[in-house]
Amino acid sequence: MSVRQRGGQATKKAGSPSQSSLENVQDELQGLQQSTKSAISSEWDYKLALLIITTIAFITRFWGINHPNEVVFDEVHFGKFASYYLQRTYFFDVHPPFGKLLFALMGWFVGYDGHFHFDNIGDSYIKNNVPYVAFRAMPALLGALTVPTVFLIMWESGYSLPAAIVASGLVLFDNAHIGQTRLILLDATLVFAMSVSVLSYVRFYKMRHDPFDRKWWKWLLLTGVALSCVISTKYVGVFTFFTIGSAVALDLWGLLDINRKGGALSLPQFGKHFAARVTGLIVVPFLFYLFWFQVHFAILYRSGPGDDFMSPEFQETLSDNIMTANSVGIDYFDSITMRHKETKTYLHSHPDRYPLRYEDGRVSSQGQQVTGYPFNDTNNHWQILPVQPFPEDKLLGHRVKSGDLIKLRHIVTDTYLLSHDVASPYYPTNQEFTTIPLEQADGDRFNDTLFELRIEGAKGKSDFKSMSSHFKLIHHPTKVAMWTHTSPLPDWAYKQAEINGNKNVQQTSNIWYVDEIPSIPADSERSKKEPRKIKHVPFLKKYFELQRAIFFHNNALTSSHPYSSQPIHWPFLLRGVSFWTQNDTRQQIYFLGNPVGWWIASSLLAVFAGIVGADQLSQRRGVDSLDERTRSRFYNSTGFFFLAWAAHYLPFYLMGRQLFLHHYLPAHLASALVTGALLEFIFNLDPVALEENVDAKLAGKVGNANKKGGGPGTKRVVPAKERIGGNGMLALWGAAGVVMTLVIWGWYFFLPLTYGKPGLSAAEVVRRKWLGYDLHFAK
Repeated sequence: MSVRQRGGQATKKAGSPSQSSLENVQDELQGLQQSTKSAISSEWDYKLALLIITTIAFITRFWGINHPNEVVFDEVHFGKFASYYLQRTYFFDVHPPFGKLLFALMGWFVGYDGHFHFDNIGDSYIKNNVPYVAFRAMPALLGALTVPTVFLIMWESGYSLPAAIVASGLVLFDNAHIGQTRLILLDATLVFAMSVSVLSYVRFYKMRHDPFDRKWWKWLLLTGVALSCVISTKYVGVFTFFTIGSAVALDLWGLLDINRKGGALSLPQFGKHFAARVTGLIVVPFLFYLFWFQVHFAILYRSGPGDDFMSPEFQETLSDNIMTANSVGIDYFDSITMRHKETKTYLHSHPDRYPLRYEDGRVSSQGQQVTGYPFNDTNNHWQILPVQPFPEDKLLGHRVKSGDLIKLRHIVTDTYLLSHDVASPYYPTNQEFTTIPLEQADGDRFNDTLFELRIEGAKGKSDFKSMSSHFKLIHHPTKVAMWTHTSPLPDWAYKQAEINGNKNVQQTSNIWYVDEIPSIPADSERSKKEPRKIKHVPFLKKYFELQRAIFFHNNALTSSHPYSSQPIHWPFLLRGVSFWTQNDTRQQIYFLGNPVGWWIASSLLAVFAGIVGADQLSQRRGVDSLDERTRSRFYNSTGFFFLAWAAHYLPFYLMGRQLFLHHYLPAHLASALVTGALLEFIFNLDPVALEENVDAKLAGKVGNANKKGGGPGTKRVVPAKERIGGNGMLALWGAAGVVMTLVIWGWYFFLPLTYGKPGLSAAEVVRRKWLGYDLHFAK
């Protein structure tokens, strides 16, 4: 690679050739370009390699897919969801529906009725007559197709055959990609859709010189559809949107340049380009995204385990809903039990008092304890009372309404619920809840016993009902909401839950509901259930409610997990995840990437960053270490792959939720693309070019036409293997061979942990604990 100093002698300006000579040159140029395209399209070596790689991909993904014949790891979730779809039973999950609908479709194809609910890891598929191989075949198919898609990305980007083989080989022989695509999991769908998005955008970008023709629109719309599949599988698909969107933004910025090589665009022309991309890459994906939710709602019309996550209004759209079927209007003076929607604990009180001092030295009111209790008990009974007394002759029959001010009497201790400006046991910023006797409740503490009943989603003065009315109990003087959480109080409260006043009234965890009305006799007219009609709620209203619930519960996934990991661990493959074990045979499935392949890819990511830094520094000092064409190729193509890696990896550092190794799989695919591209760059091989290819003979004609001006002829850009010759390609093939040999060895060495067989002896397990992996049966 030569280094040249900038600012040297200027090139002489060429003279003007005759018009006829230029026309002849243009004709020959077009003919040469067509012949070059024809030659490229018939490259048998690429096609043969693609066939071989695809065949091996199917073998590695489908071999032994029936083992184990038991529920493995997160199959308990996604297999269950497929069964719920087939039984039309409403469920809740933090992921969008597309990937789960594919599993349901596969089950429908094979005639499965959804009778098995995948309750426990290790449950037998054979005994329960579950077509689990069909379910696993769907992600295996997508996982196998991902490998040739990676190869096609490299091919369409103009890289040499060894570079394409290395990039696709890193995915082909990666244990993590194989392990994740052989089970009933969503990541195969996610990674395949991500790779198709990149491939479609590469094809679209190659059509940039023929805007608005049929193929241009085809690849633009295919990019949008693929992007919609990514984000309709998991919300981390937004990282793929960012990757493609960044490239599109740079492309549009270039189109806006009045000095662009292809000629300046007028503002109306630029507007057409902008509108087309917005339509294809934003509007179309969003419409498809909404479509899958419409399918989701249309299929799941029966009441199920997901009911509790939704509002009463939403639940009324489901048939056989227990909440709406058992709903009873609540009158003043009824005795009720109240439960917290999230924790399911009852509002409870008992004669014991808060201690004078808490462990941190803070002082309590020493009032009667108000706690959350998980079991039904008479100490959970509260009488709902009006603030203003009713006439004696019309004492009963007054329905409680949303927005009413009420008082709550604890029946067993005959005391009244109260909150005041005293810090709660665990939360110094939240208020204590306690009870006081009637004399104080009707005296100077009267206002402290007043609570506003605020029913969620109520319109006006809606009736307060058991089960179906989800409400917040707002302390009237201080405007705090009654709230509880999962951390138990100390022994002085019998390890029961804390009840306190939450100043964040809008928080969704402030919601309660009435579970029972014990004061109503069994034979009362109020207890008789009338047939209820299923209500209709507009699609967008249901969609936005589900979106809010999904994002809330997604952000709430912060609890620890024995096999969770941090993003800093992933590129170096510091730990994996135990998916399945069988003690009798010493077999195990341990989710782990191919360490050799991951370390090579991670190393070359660092090399890429180093080359960028060195190039920028050299340019600041007036030294060009790269020619403009190589630099453009390096930044625009390899840089795009690096952007894909960074966009699919770095945002995880900002997340507070549980994270696992499989979250790195899309980024690993991008790192494989960087590896293949950088391998070619290191050997200084020009990619195969389809544009501005001019034959040496043709260049001579241009030189003759310009002999008066002395201008040089246009030089042909030759394919890498032709320009470099046998020695250069041999060196690249040698490097690719070494890399793939090491990768295949790593894949084979860890193969028993990926396929779950054969079982390994203790010594064999220990040999595979390279970085202290927490493998089973090491003793």
